[in-house]
Amino acid sequence: MRNIGPTELIIIGVILIVFFGAKRIAALGKAGGETLKEVKKIKKEFSSAVEDAKKEPEGEKINREEVSK
Repeated sequence: MRNIGPTELIIIGVILIVFFGAKRIAALGKAGGETLKEVKKIKKEFSSAVEDAKKEPEGEKINREEVSK
């Protein structure tokens, strides 16, 4: 499988501009960036929760429902 070089990326960019227009591509890029940001945030929160769960001893697990009441 061939790698994509700068020439191919430029051609793809020109084709995208022709089909979608520069404003639409900017909006799509922004939406994609926000989505990636949210996914990274969720991943970080999940990893943190897993690490916290690993640190809690078996006998001392907290019932989250009782704490929130």
